[in-house]
Amino acid sequence: MKIFRRPGLRDLLLPASIIVSFLASSSAPTPLYAAYADLWHFSPITTTTVFGVYAITVLAALLVLGRASNHLGRKPVLLGALALQIAAMIVFGEADCTVALFTGRILQGIATGSALGTLGAMMLDIDRESGTRANAVAPGLGSGTGALFSGLIVQYLPAPTRLVYAVFIGIFAVQALGVALLPRGTGRRPGLCAALVLELVMPRHLRRAFLAVAPVLFAVWSLGGFYGSLAPGLARQLSGSNSVVLGALGLFVLTVVSSTTIIVFARMTAKTMMYLGIALLVLGSLGTLVAVEASSATGFFAGASVFGIGFGAGLPITLRGTSATTASGSLPCANIPSTPRTGLTPPRLTQTVHRRCRRCCVGW
Repeated sequence: MKIFRRPGLRDLLLPASIIVSFLASSSAPTPLYAAYADLWHFSPITTTTVFGVYAITVLAALLVLGRASNHLGRKPVLLGALALQIAAMIVFGEADCTVALFTGRILQGIATGSALGTLGAMMLDIDRESGTRANAVAPGLGSGTGALFSGLIVQYLPAPTRLVYAVFIGIFAVQALGVALLPRGTGRRPGLCAALVLELVMPRHLRRAFLAVAPVLFAVWSLGGFYGSLAPGLARQLSGSNSVVLGALGLFVLTVVSSTTIIVFARMTAKTMMYLGIALLVLGSLGTLVAVEASSATGFFAGASVFGIGFGAGLPITLRGTSATTASGSLPCANIPSTPRTGLTPPRLTQTVHRRCRRCCVGW
């Protein structure tokens, strides 16, 4: 007699750990950008461009490959994504010019964008309540810990431009083994080519609400990109220290505070979160500008904390705000294959989008 075990919280560990490691590896080069700039003599514009290429590639992969697992199966998609991540780490470890940085970031972007939707759906299938919380927290936790972890390795261990990537290769290899041992899914389904055709559709009754929250979406990710690419250099300049760990603390503070905010404010109404997020984004940005003008490292990290709260409050409402007229409650939800996002999505909005359009993709 075959006994079926109900999935439990420990089944969330593998998909959640993959999200954390993917986002951690994406921020691992952050503390090293200054070292790369010194070696190869490139400007902060190049640093920002390298960061931007990753973000654009993630978005493109989400749009094009977001539903691939519905047709290929989850295991092949995740194994392919892990293989791409390992390839990216090898490229970074052997990097000797900026071309290698761009190549590694593109590989990372494809891997992350193709896997996040599948991982989010896996966690929701295992445990909807716990899975949605993990979806909300894991990306920020991964980004922050990755930057700090990389900074510690760079500061205190030998061969920093190689060792940090070797560690991630080992992590991805172990996770690939875990994915390979997962039970077989439903197998391949037809329609893959059609699923890869980009089609953006927004239900008509949600368009006005979406346009209202779109500026918050762009502000959140633009400022997040600023901290991800330039915060390490600013932190070290303002403090007068060459500590790589101190440079990584800016992104760490922002992401940890934002992840905590998402959980703490999960039951707050979308309208309140929107106003709170906008106000704190403005205050955090102004605080950062004042800190830079006053050459205050303490003010810089205080501004990052305020901005982190605004980031955490503003991120979820980019989808919650579009559903104020369609759902009274809200459910934390992230990275659904047909609606890849990291945030809080009401259940009826998700059902509406799934029913009325082939893919509704509202930012990343």
